[in-house]
Amino acid sequence: MEILKDLKILVVDDNEVNQRLAILIFRKMGFKCDVSSDGKEAFEMYQKKAYDLIFMDLQMPVMGGLESTKLIRAFETDSETLKRATIIALTGSELQENRESCIEVGMDDFIEKPMRVETLNKFIHPLVK
Repeated sequence: MEILKDLKILVVDDNEVNQRLAILIFRKMGFKCDVSSDGKEAFEMYQKKAYDLIFMDLQMPVMGGLESTKLIRAFETDSETLKRATIIALTGSELQENRESCIEVGMDDFIEKPMRVETLNKFIHPLVK
């Protein structure tokens, strides 16, 4: 399938099955994505390649999604040239306290796993227009 746009997408999830699923879904939609297994690695990847869209699991080894998001937002604030990435929390449960914590650290929205094409389109379409 033809790549629709050079949209830089990062999926951060410590579950390899979820990573593979994300790669397949985005490929089917016409996009490529990078994957990371923890928040520390995701932050390091973001420093090298400013992603447009990040799907971030909340609970991971090494560093979780909330802490990683704080680092990414601080890095963006310190940079004069970086465009703010859209960061979407990925979680297994949609508890209100999780949603509040996500918004508090600078995440833009919150979706429940597993990823679904219809849900992902909601975040991708505004970025490709």
